Amino acid sequence: MFTLAMAPARADLVDTVQRIKPSIVAIGTYQRDRSPQFRLMGTGFVVGDGTRIATNSHVVPPTFDAEHFEELIAISFGEGGVQRTHKVTKIGSDPAHDLALLKLPGVTLPALKLDDGMHAREGQPIAFTGFPIIGVLGLNPATHRGIVAAITPIVLPTEHGSQLNPQAIRRIREGAFPVLQLDATAYPGNSGSPVYDQDSGLVLAIANMVFVKGSKESALTQPSGITYAIPAMHLKALLDRTP
Repeated sequence: MFTLAMAPARADLVDTVQRIKPSIVAIGTYQRDRSPQFRLMGTGFVVGDGTRIATNSHVVPPTFDAEHFEELIAISFGEGGVQRTHKVTKIGSDPAHDLALLKLPGVTLPALKLDDGMHAREGQPIAFTGFPIIGVLGLNPATHRGIVAAITPIVLPTEHGSQLNPQAIRRIREGAFPVLQLDATAYPGNSGSPVYDQDSGLVLAIANMVFVKGSKESALTQPSGITYAIPAMHLKALLDRTP
């Protein structure tokens, strides 16, 4: 009886993952004369007209080694896991929400649909797909699932000013906004992964492994194992204002 009761939920997620994976890309840098030549920085996913890639701003290096021809690269995965390498460029960013947009040259990939408002609900089943542990387990998109545990401000008040770091102080000045707290474990490399509804595949948020923790967990001496995500409405706004 238990197996039969669980089967529909598993089948729904299986179907959704198959729709999501063609839109997932690995983001990193490539340099011919180093080892390894490709260094994974995080995850991205295709949005908009199929030529734009969304990721976290902190995933994209601020500078590149031009002397050694270092390039920003996205790797996509076709049928059978066939890899395609694309040289991409940064075309937009939203530092306040740690978001960036990259441009795919001369190719169109399947785009994911973004939630245009704050429609995620606490207790809602979610999943995210990306490249955990910076690709150490192989350059294959992996999916994790959980629920939205809470919707909470990115910055919480502290008892003492000494508990605030510069990033948290800057966040307070710029203004707090709600983020999703997930009952699911993300890893370095999952930064930039789409967090989506298990049934529909609608992207609710973007997983974030650095930016949110630096503000929300400023009072902790060690970061928690909690995973956070930036609501997709901020990415939708960035996409709408980026030519």
